[in-house]
Amino acid sequence: MPSTVVHAGFALLLAAGLLGAYYDRRALAVLLVVLVLPEADSFLGAIMPGAHRTVGHNFVLPAVAALGLYYDTRVRERSLLRDRLSGRWIAVAWVAVFVHVFAHVALDWTHLDGVNAFWPVRDRFFHLGGEAFYSTADGFVQTFVDVRVDPETGTRTVDAGAGGTSESVHVSNPVQPRDPDLDVDEPVERRFPVANGGWRLYLIGLGLFALGARRLQGDDVGGDA
Repeated sequence: MPSTVVHAGFALLLAAGLLGAYYDRRALAVLLVVLVLPEADSFLGAIMPGAHRTVGHNFVLPAVAALGLYYDTRVRERSLLRDRLSGRWIAVAWVAVFVHVFAHVALDWTHLDGVNAFWPVRDRFFHLGGEAFYSTADGFVQTFVDVRVDPETGTRTVDAGAGGTSESVHVSNPVQPRDPDLDVDEPVERRFPVANGGWRLYLIGLGLFALGARRLQGDDVGGDA
């Protein structure tokens, strides 16, 4: 699975592209805290089966946060947040939502069993896996969504990468590396991944490059990083 370091590399790229003049150390610190928070669901495994990739890894909670942020700052006659925060931190709050979704949840969506995408509304893991290509023999082919048609009834069945539930899916993590339902006497190995693949190491380096490039630009981009 992508490590926290890989998530951070992706987050640095998003921050460089979205924060604009607000790109500085304080904003980055807030974004990195938001980025790491979803991993706290690993510690809930002892009291909730399948908590990892469920409680902190879904699209429902950030959607609610985004709707609440939009309503308070764009719709309400008097914004509670704007009364307490400057426009700078409102912008950082929006970027924090995007970082949470795109640099963490969506990235985990593409690996292993995916994420419990619509929890707590629906308890079902979804994994974005497949490929899309054009073939001179078969034309355009995609396997991300599999549509099957029953030749007898004509009923269509759509498979969009749905998997098990929080009761049946266990995603290994350093806190709970082994499925608690397994009765195995072998020593427990806890791995703290950094870069399990060349493209992940590349993403880390690219994020650090973006951080360094923005720092060298200094006042030219209006920040104080």
